[in-house]
Amino acid sequence: MERDHVMTWVSRYERAWRTPGMEVLAELFTEDAIYSQGPYREPLRGISAIAEMWEAERDGPDEVFTMDSELVAVDGDTGVVRVAVRYGRPSREEYRDLWIMRFAGDGRCRSFEEWPYAPHD
Repeated sequence: MERDHVMTWVSRYERAWRTPGMEVLAELFTEDAIYSQGPYREPLRGISAIAEMWEAERDGPDEVFTMDSELVAVDGDTGVVRVAVRYGRPSREEYRDLWIMRFAGDGRCRSFEEWPYAPHD
């Protein structure tokens, strides 16, 4: 896996979050992809389950947020990225995540693991 591919995939992920509908997910994830939203949550299995979660979790394609990302590592088919997301204007919610992505031969993600952290009040 090339470093550029990982960061291009992350940009496409952000664009997909901002795009109406769920059809674009097939360009990002394999049909049988596994998506973990945190270390203690049951992973979602399959693109249909991922689509249901996206539809439920986001406010819609017009949701106001900023996202910054930094590549941490690439090894074989695996990429690790540090991501900062701020929702709302002004920011009402903030997360810093580590994303661990394993890619299939066609460049789509076959395993997505998110380690989200939010500031404490």
